[in-house]
Amino acid sequence: MEKYDVAVIGSGPGGYVAAIRCAQLGMKTALIEKYSTLGGTCLNVGCIPSKALLDSSEHFHNAKHSFADHGIEIDAPKINVSQLMKRKSEVIEQTCGGIDFLMKKNKIDVIQGWASFADATHINIAKEDGDVKIEAAKTIIATGSKPSTLPFITLDKERVITSTEALSLTEVPKRMIVIGGGVIGLELGSVYGRLGSEVTVVEYADALIPTMDKALGKELRKVLKKDLKFNIHVNCGVTSVERKGDEVVVKATNKKGEEEVFTADYCLVSVGRRPFTDKLGLENAGVKVDDRGRVDVNEHLQTSVANIYAIGDVVRGAMLAHKAEEEGVFVAEHMAGEKPHMDYNLIPGVVYTWPEVAAVGKTEEQLKAEGTKYKAGSFPFKASGRARASNDTDGFVKVLADANTDEILGVHMIGPRAADMIAEAVVAMEYRASAEDIARICHAHPTFTEAFKEAALDATDKRALHI
Repeated sequence: MEKYDVAVIGSGPGGYVAAIRCAQLGMKTALIEKYSTLGGTCLNVGCIPSKALLDSSEHFHNAKHSFADHGIEIDAPKINVSQLMKRKSEVIEQTCGGIDFLMKKNKIDVIQGWASFADATHINIAKEDGDVKIEAAKTIIATGSKPSTLPFITLDKERVITSTEALSLTEVPKRMIVIGGGVIGLELGSVYGRLGSEVTVVEYADALIPTMDKALGKELRKVLKKDLKFNIHVNCGVTSVERKGDEVVVKATNKKGEEEVFTADYCLVSVGRRPFTDKLGLENAGVKVDDRGRVDVNEHLQTSVANIYAIGDVVRGAMLAHKAEEEGVFVAEHMAGEKPHMDYNLIPGVVYTWPEVAAVGKTEEQLKAEGTKYKAGSFPFKASGRARASNDTDGFVKVLADANTDEILGVHMIGPRAADMIAEAVVAMEYRASAEDIARICHAHPTFTEAFKEAALDATDKRALHI
């Protein structure tokens, strides 16, 4: 029986990064993955393929609607769905191949099979060519999450689908209903909306992207209705989903208590994700889970069994690939006796629609609820020279700062390249910068990031230069 210093169960961004860092720190490491390719949900049926489709669909949408404004005249573009999906698959293959390379480079043993605990230090691995057992002094659970559904919905994965199936459709739906106005639903809805689908979003909360600052959801709703002709229904609770041949009928109750009926050829159920610990044998190792099925961990991400850790979507916190990566590094370094640092308040969130949405820190609603005295500054992209040059003038940057100390407490942006711009805000807040600090830093002109500086100027003492 092979013995390891550490075994990592699950090869998503949290798992494979944890394995790499463990190996860098001198630990003999095994990475166990039940699928034939590494990378987990993110690389195979999540972040990477969705961004490939988002980029392709945005090119098509611009060719159809924006090229003429730039003086580019072309025949009406057509979409080749098979080529669209072929390119997506190639991006996945290249990215997953890169993880294979990193495992070999770091001398990590990759074992394909379904892992389950025999006890706290022994793991059974069910493989096609025969089961094996390994011994691991420490184990990291990084098994991720799966799409959630509602109790009354039957997912046939043909017409009533999850994000996984939405990434591999063979046709562009004429009409698509998206249940859930969060990140995944709006991103995949955007893909098919750009390609020509009539998209209807049904959201139970009173706003899109309800976990983010309310101003972001309000602006995104306006832009999606304007640019992609989205039909958006908030404060609307779905009561039934029924497939009738090649149609899906969704019934919901609106804020007034009235029933609304929506019909489409596809229904994407996007109501969140659940921790995935199926057949992991946690009870054999004595590992406890909470009432939501998440693995219980302490501040060091240790489970109820000291030599077993858990990271990523399977534990509390935002289900984000970069959060899982940071936790993977944190756990590896803690195992090695180092003193790693993580600030969950400074993990950025991003929605890859267009315009992009990004945020870090406290929302305005959170600050009000806490009773924190703050000041707010904002700057619209319509006042940005760079945004006008690229014809991307929707959105704004909002900076929230402490009313007394001027320390930045939150940054919220919707606009062009917000996904990349948010990193400056994360760096600033990691070093506890004030709005004045950002306002006094020279930003290149013309750039989108000038909007962050202008918002900081506005937050400092309402001295933005270009509004």
